Order: sequence, then structure tokens, then C-alpha cells
Amino acid sequence: MLKGLLLVAFGFYAAAFALALAYLGSRDERLPRWMWVLLGLGAFFHLGSFCSLVREFWTWQENRYFFPVVTAHGVFSWLAFTNALVFLVVEGVGRLGILGAFVLPWTLLAAGAALLTDPGAAALSPDLRSYWLNIHPMLLMLAYTGFANAFGVGAALLTQERQIKSRKPSELCYRLPALEELDRLHLRTILFSWPILTAGLAMGAVWSNDVFGHPFKGTAKEVFAYLTWGAYGAVLLAHRFRGVRGRRSVHWAMAAFAVIVLSMAGVSHFPASR
Repeated sequence: MLKGLLLVAFGFYAAAFALALAYLGSRDERLPRWMWVLLGLGAFFHLGSFCSLVREFWTWQENRYFFPVVTAHGVFSWLAFTNALVFLVVEGVGRLGILGAFVLPWTLLAAGAALLTDPGAAALSPDLRSYWLNIHPMLLMLAYTGFANAFGVGAALLTQERQIKSRKPSELCYRLPALEELDRLHLRTILFSWPILTAGLAMGAVWSNDVFGHPFKGTAKEVFAYLTWGAYGAVLLAHRFRGVRGRRSVHWAMAAFAVIVLSMAGVSHFPASR
């Protein structure tokens, strides 16, 4: 049932993405409305899948009242759900359906990765049975969701810039937001996500210090998380003190997002220890 619901959600996500792609070349305003509906249905079934995952995770007495984010399946599933949910809100409030083609691929990729991983889990080890487990990783994934949306906005900015420089810009040039608007949205999304990542890392350091006596163990997950923090921090510092904007800022941020993608691709399972 768990993967069945997720498969249904994946189907709705794929249909929403297909409508988002179609909207790039069409002025039919029904497309983003239906995209929003299909995305909402996907999120609804995905929530059902995640609730089933929580119920199965809680069959272990040691896991009661903790979120199942210690497995690759749980991480990818939650990333896909939060990415879909964030864009649902963005589209519902800002009516930026044109950006769906640039943002929704990450929802599809994360949901697809969740489908390919084993949802099974064992009892949590004693060092993981802490209230930090319901805070630290959730903050990290919320930040990663924001960075995924920033990546999509950045891709739209590069596309718009290429269209403007073209001698024969397509219809898309007149339908994407202005470069200045995309640049502001890109930086604001990073500025929103980076403090969340900072808080998540700080809480992880406190947790590690409580359990192991030192705030940094040097695991691959920790190294990638701190590299991501430093890379996006550099993007914000370059914007603030050197005036780096537009295409250069997007390229820097995309390089930072590549660190997140590598960390996700390189983790086939999350061991039961930090």
C-alpha cells in the first residue's frame, strides 16, 4: 500500500510536469490551473504514503514518535513531498505556473528515487532516539527543498537571458518573468533557505556533542552538509559585498546545489547512527 500510494502520487506529479512543459509553449491559462490540481492530488496521495511509512516505522517500539528519516526512502519521499508542497503554495499565491517546468523535475526525481529504495527500517539505535531526530534532519531537508526551488528559478533566469540575447526570441521570452524579478526571487529563496540550513547544522552539532562528546564526526553526510552551507554562504557574501548578481550568481548557486545532488546520489542507505 505504501509504495502503491507513492506510485499514484508519482503519476500525478508526472502529469503535472507534462502540463508545465506544455504551458511553456502555450498561452492556455487552463494548463497551470490543471497543473496545480494534479500537483495537489499528487501531494495528497503522497501524504497518505508517508503516513503509511510512519505507521510501519512505528511498529518498532523504539521508533515511536520519531519521523522515518533515517532511511534513503524516507529522505527521498519527504524531499519530494516538501518540494511539491512548496511549489503548490508558490503557485497558489504567486501564480508563477510558468516556473513549474523548472521546479517540478526535482519532485519527480526525488519521488522516483523513493520508489526505487526499500522503505523497510529497523529499530533506531540508542544514539538516534532523541528529540533532535524530529528537528535536525527535517530542517536540513526543508533547506534543501528551498535550494531546489532556487535551482529551478535560476534555470528560468538563464533561459530568459538566452532568449533576450537571441536575435529571434521565442514566445517563451515574453511569458517568463523579467530578469530582475527572477534574480530577486532566486536570491530571496537562497536567503530564506540558508538560515534554515544553518539552524539545522547547529542543532546537529549540539546533538553530536551530547551523544559523542564532539560536534563533528567527519562522516560523508556531515562533510557534504557543511560544504553546502559554505557554498551557499559564499553566494550570499558575493552578492552582498561584490555585487554578484544574475547569471554569475546562478552559476555559483548551481555549483552549490550540485553538492546536494552528489550527497543524495552517493547515499544508498542511511545507517542507524549519525
